[in-house]
Amino acid sequence: MEGRRQARERALELLYEAEAKDASPTDIVAALPAVPDTYAAQLVHGVDAHREEIDDLLRRFAKGWSLERMPAVDRALLRLATYELLQQPDVPVGVVISEAVELASEFSTDDSGRYVNGILSAIAKRDA
Repeated sequence: MEGRRQARERALELLYEAEAKDASPTDIVAALPAVPDTYAAQLVHGVDAHREEIDDLLRRFAKGWSLERMPAVDRALLRLATYELLQQPDVPVGVVISEAVELASEFSTDDSGRYVNGILSAIAKRDA
């Protein structure tokens, strides 16, 4: 699982970079001098391809916060994890949420881990 953990971290970096540069995540990956890990690239391309659906879900479940008000790292991480929840059925829901919470705790604010956990849990349970 360490490989996927590193791929998620790299995908988070690329999604954050794309947002900071107001560029397409796919364009950011295409401009890299070295191709990123296959899973990292898959995640970035997937988030880019499903961004509208992902953002709609985030807006629906982010109680008290607009998508635009969220810290940029949280927004990128929530997009990444939501893509995995929606499009990667081979990855257990618990793994997606746990990894996202760990990344939020490492790279964002003190409260981000709980916030990310709450939103992703609600998204995962939405059809249950």
